[in-house]
Amino acid sequence: MIRDTIIGLMELELPPEKIEALEKASAYPEDAFKVLADEGWLALPYAEEHGGADATYKDMAVFIEALAYVHPGITSAYMTTVIYGGMQLARNGNDWMRGELMPELLAGRLKMAIAMSEPSGGSDLAKIKTRAVPDGDDWVLSGQKVYITNAHVADRLVVAAKTDPDAGRHGMSLLLVDTKADGVEIRPMDPLGRRTSLPNEVFFDEVRVSGREVIGQVGEGWKLLMPGLNLERLLLAAASAGQCLKIVELARDWAVEREAFGQKITEFQAISHKFAEMQMMTETARLHTFHVAEMLDAGENPVMETAIAKTLATEYNLAVADMGMQVMGGAGYMMGPIARLYADARVGPIGGGSSEIMRNVIAKQVLS
Repeated sequence: MIRDTIIGLMELELPPEKIEALEKASAYPEDAFKVLADEGWLALPYAEEHGGADATYKDMAVFIEALAYVHPGITSAYMTTVIYGGMQLARNGNDWMRGELMPELLAGRLKMAIAMSEPSGGSDLAKIKTRAVPDGDDWVLSGQKVYITNAHVADRLVVAAKTDPDAGRHGMSLLLVDTKADGVEIRPMDPLGRRTSLPNEVFFDEVRVSGREVIGQVGEGWKLLMPGLNLERLLLAAASAGQCLKIVELARDWAVEREAFGQKITEFQAISHKFAEMQMMTETARLHTFHVAEMLDAGENPVMETAIAKTLATEYNLAVADMGMQVMGGAGYMMGPIARLYADARVGPIGGGSSEIMRNVIAKQVLS
């Protein structure tokens, strides 16, 4: 029911020609995001006490898979506000954040993003250099972030900063920063794909952050971020699975009409076996995704399994996109839906924990 509803809703709002126009303009999918807000979908993952629908992990996986099937850009738009930003407010925010900001978010009037990666690196979060120093009851924030998805449209950023540079991971705090505050500068970047949810450079030049804008307790940033990793990896896997479904469909619809040497190209084993491979990878990605969703719903802590799901799904997404383009030949290589989905897929094994980091996580779990 969730899947059919979301696909129907988003296909009305994001027909192929509108997606292509948004991509060419590098424009945020504002109208589609507003529809999700108006229909109550921004509330899906939150507890009822915060105005949410208290969705299960499996519900969320189905929802994100459906969004990504229609357009990866609206998936990123949803996740930056609702998952990366909003979950910090709902789980760890103070009364002001939950009482005043959460209703604005649920109504679609507050967009958010999370700012962690820096020019010196993104995987080793404990080594970030962005610094917040106390000044009375406030904090003064200075530093630089990079590759921050949708910061250019965000009203608030969840910023990871060092409040005690000598304490390693225990010296990190999360600050809620107003993007319109003095000293904040945001510069959109020029990515290969996902052009409707752009990455950004973000600069903080002695930005004043009030005491009430600290999320949780000072020094608890690492502790607050870690519980969200299973959900993030699950949803990134679900998004990749949704993209795989769309790629197979697009390539199949083209191939069944294409003729060469007097017959449909799907009658050649070289082509039909590519579809077999694409379907096997797609279903494997989905099986891993929904398996870990069920583990999470059962109250388990499947660190290894979510890392496996994220790695397989994102790598298979890229492989399926490559194979779909190969099936379509020159038509696939021209700018259009398949070329766009190929470019969109390339970030999967990089963002949200690279495949190399995921393999480190998996190996550590196996060998511990």
